Amino acid sequence: MDALQSFCDLSTFTQNIPVEWVDSALQLSSQATIRRRRLPADQVLWLVLGMALFRNEPVSEVARRLNICAQGLANDSLLAPSGVSKARQRLGANPVQWLFQRTGVHWGHERYPEDEWRGLQVLAVDGALLRTQDTPELRDHFGSGNTSTNRQTPYPLMRLVALMNVRSHVLLNAELSPYRRSEIRLADEFMNQVPEASVTLFDKGFWSADLLLRWADQNTQRHWLIPERKGLVSETVEVYNKNDRLLRMKVSPQARKRNPALPEYWEVRAVSYKHNGKNKTVFTWLPADTYGTKAVAKLYQERWEIEIGFRDIKSSMQHNAVTLRSKTVELVYQEVWGLLLAYNVIRREASQAAVAHGGNPARIRFKFACQYIAAQLIVMAAAQPLSRTGARLSELRAGIGNLFLEDRPRPSRPRTVKISKTRYPVNRRAAPLK
Repeated sequence: MDALQSFCDLSTFTQNIPVEWVDSALQLSSQATIRRRRLPADQVLWLVLGMALFRNEPVSEVARRLNICAQGLANDSLLAPSGVSKARQRLGANPVQWLFQRTGVHWGHERYPEDEWRGLQVLAVDGALLRTQDTPELRDHFGSGNTSTNRQTPYPLMRLVALMNVRSHVLLNAELSPYRRSEIRLADEFMNQVPEASVTLFDKGFWSADLLLRWADQNTQRHWLIPERKGLVSETVEVYNKNDRLLRMKVSPQARKRNPALPEYWEVRAVSYKHNGKNKTVFTWLPADTYGTKAVAKLYQERWEIEIGFRDIKSSMQHNAVTLRSKTVELVYQEVWGLLLAYNVIRREASQAAVAHGGNPARIRFKFACQYIAAQLIVMAAAQPLSRTGARLSELRAGIGNLFLEDRPRPSRPRTVKISKTRYPVNRRAAPLK
């Protein structure tokens, strides 16, 4: 991480991302060129990140605010909206995806104070849905969910599955796909990226003997936790205490058909506990002689942290927008990869600030950190002299360090659906109600 981009190339981003990574990513651009345009590829890459921070502004206004232009003069005559759109199309989605995944590999494995649980790095896997604009091209590619009638959901849906470092909230990796692809198959892509000496917290939707048996590895200390699946037939092999026992279950014929290497039976440890007055059970492969019943039950409560990460992306960064802004398949992928990359940059900057102030990275207020960085970017993009860049960045990190949470209890309110699955057709061209 030696040479970094110059100040006019958004130093808050580039102090975290080495220029060598950027150059490697741009080699994947769908239309590589040596021509020095008013919006060259490296500047467009920073523009995509800026779009994630200024969701409610037109893309051309984002470029103007951040002074993104080869000559450093991002005015209306140099940056027409059509030129910005064409520049994004030339860049494509692959460079942004590559850069996100490269940074995730490095940042997701960084260790911070209180980052470990009993010597294990705590990870989480979960999925989320993002709505796209309703165009024939996007609906044909991404698809949408069915309702109780023949009508589909109002907007096409993109599926997102992410692997997160629970303690720092940095994403190690993510997979994007059309709605119909299974979350379990997307999680398979993370198999080779899970670090040794780790424990992964799964949502109940990832229950799969094939996935879990391949995920765990006692030799490298890779473990997992997942909620009990209702209706399973099992037999008790050993009882550790009244809330902890070892079960044996049969692997389904369907799973063994997909993967003949699976055994006929497998064993899991079942840990029971009470949460908010309800009895719950979590399955795991953590050895009972090393990891106690209460400690395992308490650890699984941290799975909620990945839900908070999705909330930060969809609410704090996207301002609860109903849909993504892009209208073509390639630009939708580009926009979301840029969104995830910007999220990681903010999370890493917040983590570094927390360490500098002797705090826990997960206790930084993400929403205010995002707003603070966005405001400072506008100021620094036009600030002079350039020699003050380092001092300004130090001041920025010091400001983020003051945004610690005092308390963040898990919300007790039930989840709600924002868009009703109405049985009646929707006229999207109708005038708004007065």
